[in-house]
Amino acid sequence: MAGHSKFKNIMHRKGAQDKKRSAMFSKLSREITVAAKMGLAVNAAKAQSMPKDNIQRAIDKASMAGGEDYVEIRYEGYGPGGVALIVEALTDNRNRTATNVRTAFSKNGGNLGSEGSVSHGFERRGLIEYGPDAGDEEAMLEAAIEAGADDVESSEDGHTIWTAADALHGVAGALEQALGAADNVKLAWKPVLTVDVDEATASTLMKLIDTLDDDDDVQTVWGNYEISDEVMEKLG
Repeated sequence: MAGHSKFKNIMHRKGAQDKKRSAMFSKLSREITVAAKMGLAVNAAKAQSMPKDNIQRAIDKASMAGGEDYVEIRYEGYGPGGVALIVEALTDNRNRTATNVRTAFSKNGGNLGSEGSVSHGFERRGLIEYGPDAGDEEAMLEAAIEAGADDVESSEDGHTIWTAADALHGVAGALEQALGAADNVKLAWKPVLTVDVDEATASTLMKLIDTLDDDDDVQTVWGNYEISDEVMEKLG
């Protein structure tokens, strides 16, 4: 059965729920503010229809002396069913974020571990996403090969292009020349192996991920799980 990666699940929900757009813009603003390669962060924000004024304010914050100072933090742990999760955050208050993340895990069948407790089961990779209108599977494969990408995954939902971590910016730039701006460009944690999750476990797991995703400090949640189309439909 076709599975759903964590990344596609999260991004699908973000795109479908307009009520979360303000929170999403807040997260994107933080990414722009701290991004070393600002052009890619701006493109990601534009792909989500983030207003130009919001983007400019985030850029201005990055250049202001004494402006907001966000720190990148990674949390690792296990969700229900032993699913491995990596939580990436940008925060100006470490204690607040740590408390919120730990509480989310403990209240939703999970356990927060130490750094390195689950990341050994993931690879640090570059991730580029395009919507289905960017081209058909063959066109995307050809463009990805030409740009120097490692792999392409295509479905009716769109195209996911994987690169080496240190090649992300170069590949993204080449693809932009060929296909236009991507919907998303970022460093990702790709699981080496995935685990299938049943309906009961998936229900609690989605609550945990939603709780984490609703936190302003949390940027992305990565996991090593697969949820079938049938289970996703039952969960609604």
